[in-house]
Amino acid sequence: MAIITLTTDFGEKDHFAGAIKGAIYSELVDVRIVDISHSVAPFNVPEAAYIIQNAYSSFPKGTIHVIGIDSELNPENKHIAVQLDDHYFICANNGIMSMICSEIAPQKIVEINIHDRVATSFPVLDVFVNVACHIARGGTLEVIGKIIETIKPIKNLIPFVNDEKNQIIGSVIYIDNYGNVITNIKRKFFENVQKTRAFEISARNYKFKTIYDKYCDAINFEIPEEKRYDEGKGLVVFNSSGYLEIAVYKSDNSTVGSASTLMGLKIMDTVTVNFDKN
Repeated sequence: MAIITLTTDFGEKDHFAGAIKGAIYSELVDVRIVDISHSVAPFNVPEAAYIIQNAYSSFPKGTIHVIGIDSELNPENKHIAVQLDDHYFICANNGIMSMICSEIAPQKIVEINIHDRVATSFPVLDVFVNVACHIARGGTLEVIGKIIETIKPIKNLIPFVNDEKNQIIGSVIYIDNYGNVITNIKRKFFENVQKTRAFEISARNYKFKTIYDKYCDAINFEIPEEKRYDEGKGLVVFNSSGYLEIAVYKSDNSTVGSASTLMGLKIMDTVTVNFDKN
């Protein structure tokens, strides 16, 4: 049974996500559809890239991933289908795939060229579903597109390192459901620049000199619980996806707040790491 995942910025209120599922089932009765997320911020390509990068590998090889973010066709926003890591991705060529492709080389990329056969004002419903069902039936990418070699990158995907190699300038690429702030600085990248040196992480007026392995590592459990006052404590970790994350212990936007609300951090804000020069 084929698996088709959906990642969009359509939300839950409107008919769009339901219409896509109905169109898939109309073509393929024997298919499984999985919602990864329909809550991506509108047109937020880096956020969608982060979500799909960290979700796709949990699915079996051969899974087809439909990504409906900023998908309106125009001369600067073509549609592509990508075979990568034995998965298939159908999306606009707007940078969404560049985060995954920076770590794993695509096996094949085609620019979709079936638009003259499909009348549409809703390309995810009409074009992307058509391509997904074609692949699910065992069809090849060459039938629905022409081979291309490169994809459009996301701006500011890679953090900047100064010439002296003592500073990383990164940016916020995602804010999760807890208000934790994820940067574009990955552990391996950080450690390659750090070379065991001491450091200071700066985000607005907040500074951190320790990166924890787990959120609870920031807590001194030798102090009695009633005297700790841990909720709302700011900290930095490398999260489960390997990205540098600024968090608040047991954050809750309705009570103690979160890294995003308490520190005033938002998407594309700068996060700087300064290393000792010695």
